[in-house]
Amino acid sequence: MGLMDFIKKQFIDILQWTEQGDGVLAWRYPMADLEIQYGGSLTVRESQMAVFVNEGKVADVFGPGLYKLTTQTLPVLTYLKNWDKLFESPFKSDVYFFSTRQQVDQRWGTQQPVTIRDKDFGAVRLRAFGNYAYRIADPKKFHTEISGTRDTYTVADLDGQLRGLMLQHISDAVAASGVAFLDLAANQIEFAKQIQAATAPAFDAIGLKLEMVTVQNVSLPEELQKILDQKIGMGMVGGDMGKFMQYQTAQSMPEFAKGAGGGGGVVGDAMGLGAGVALGQVMAQQLQGGLQGAAAGGVKPADVMATLEKLGELKAKGVLTEEEFAAKKAELLKKLG
Repeated sequence: MGLMDFIKKQFIDILQWTEQGDGVLAWRYPMADLEIQYGGSLTVRESQMAVFVNEGKVADVFGPGLYKLTTQTLPVLTYLKNWDKLFESPFKSDVYFFSTRQQVDQRWGTQQPVTIRDKDFGAVRLRAFGNYAYRIADPKKFHTEISGTRDTYTVADLDGQLRGLMLQHISDAVAASGVAFLDLAANQIEFAKQIQAATAPAFDAIGLKLEMVTVQNVSLPEELQKILDQKIGMGMVGGDMGKFMQYQTAQSMPEFAKGAGGGGGVVGDAMGLGAGVALGQVMAQQLQGGLQGAAAGGVKPADVMATLEKLGELKAKGVLTEEEFAAKKAELLKKLG
């Protein structure tokens, strides 16, 4: 090998990064003992940014484009090195490339139930999971706070920390959404928006931008799921208390039939079914009769009080809202007077 060939190998004329595969966020150009040729070229492709680091300090940041490396294109580095305008020698600097495209289909989810505050139930526990997407928005901040001097920094290296940030702000998102806990499952889009708004500042603090959040599922505790099912059933019968009692009885008929049938079988099922229907009709007639009797004017105070007690039980279980209970109560008391 001749002297000129040896000298030629000591200088880098072209700096560029061709991403190989997915998942790399930051990549350090392999400098070894090489120096960058003054007047050499730097190629930064779309969805990339490059950062020059000199003696541990970030000197310059370059967005997409083709650059000729001179004292004019490296003004901060020029200042750090005390170069004058005539300086045209090779220089030593670390160069990091960053991928700024979206990192999509990142998963978040609660491994254990998360306790949150709720205006209706006080403290409740929920499970939820979904996806999110982010990108590097500030490579200087990301280099300083996260990737540092590592040769390569990947999506997998960051996954645990970002997943923790998502879960950390779920409670804040629920509080900010103003959506009642029982309605979260039906308002997943709004819930996702609030998670993004609550978590975005934490991403920004490390140089990232949280582009999108989705909520694919919200799981309610079993006891609250039962109350939600009751509210759905109430909506199905249009608020008619008699029909709702029939609906509740119909939901419990399979278990009732098992008990009534003794050993089971077709006869037992039929007996249970008949008893269940009869019970539902009696309960519905009692409750509806109290309301109709009040409407007719022939009101007995005992009947009104019994009806109010039943309505109070439904309110305590979450089937009736405070407003619905108050309206029924006012209606009965008006007829009584």
